Amino acid sequence: MNTANYDRGAASDTFQVIRRFPGKPYRLGRLSTAHGDILTPAFMPVGTRATVKSLTPEELKACGAQIILGNTYHLYLRPGHELIREMGGLHDFMGWNGPILTDSGGFQVYSLAPLRKIDEEGVTFRSHIDGSLQRLTPEFTVEIQEALGSDIMMCLDACIPYDAEEKQVIWATDLTTRWARRCAGARRRRDLKLFAIIQGGMNRDFRAKSASELVALDLDGYAIGGLSVGEPRELMLEMIEATRPLIPERYPAYLMGVGTPEDLVEAVDRGIDMFDCVLPTRNARNGMLFTSFGRVVIKNARFARDKRPIDPECTCYTCRNFSRAYLRHLFVTRELLAYRLNTIHNVHYFLELFRQIREALGQNRFHAFKKEFFSKRETKK
Repeated sequence: MNTANYDRGAASDTFQVIRRFPGKPYRLGRLSTAHGDILTPAFMPVGTRATVKSLTPEELKACGAQIILGNTYHLYLRPGHELIREMGGLHDFMGWNGPILTDSGGFQVYSLAPLRKIDEEGVTFRSHIDGSLQRLTPEFTVEIQEALGSDIMMCLDACIPYDAEEKQVIWATDLTTRWARRCAGARRRRDLKLFAIIQGGMNRDFRAKSASELVALDLDGYAIGGLSVGEPRELMLEMIEATRPLIPERYPAYLMGVGTPEDLVEAVDRGIDMFDCVLPTRNARNGMLFTSFGRVVIKNARFARDKRPIDPECTCYTCRNFSRAYLRHLFVTRELLAYRLNTIHNVHYFLELFRQIREALGQNRFHAFKKEFFSKRETKK
């Protein structure tokens, strides 16, 4: 992307606003890390266990990936952060030379509700692998991520259900702030960025309190957490709108775990810079493919003799070489190639969507792009 003529905005060692749009929350940006720069808005494919399922690093690059996401919880349990440190860090271990962000594991621990106990010092839980008793503290999550060499580390946070009672929301929000302070104090590697996670449930006042306290720590970026946990879509968008203005312009704003292409476009319109979600890879393995005109369930019998690519507008390896009929055949016969080709397509689709978003922003035509995006999805093919 040629940025030479863009208006200069807020700048720091971590994040630079390349172009802003008066009266609009969305923007173009550049996030700098030890393993390269990321143009934003950006989508991060999820590589939980040091792999984006079924794809090689070369294939991810070909799809347009700038940065990928790993997970502290899973990598700590297996193969272990010390082993990865011995192997030269996560980048060398998995053969990926671009930036990596690692989630702290807070959401994974949240999902293990029957197997975990949260107290002031941290979280005690039983491993989903072998049932062994494990302990994560804010300090230990930073230690793990520094061993991994994550370009962007996330503070440990306390996640709660969207319909949690007010008492639980207050407790989790305050605990998240105290844990973020401890993460900041435990940090030793200044070459690695550290982001905090804003919580507060579905309450504007609690989110404002969380943001205010966390921004006071002056970390490298801020994430909006606690969304996409079962709440209605309208409520999710309302919370994004309420929370995003609380993050000062000099910081990148990261929306965790969201979501569908429609949600991503809406969130960009509300000023979000960074995203991750498992939908591209998970849905690919389940035979649901994303396209410019909506979703395709490839196992449907109507595709058995369909010679067309999944998406005639797509330039991914799958769409350039294979028909819907062939992809359906692979999927219904459970051939391993089905999962790879489906994943290549879905990951490419999400990353190409963000390339188009950045291009539209660069040409100051984002709202026209958004209108066309939703118009196409009303067309059935």
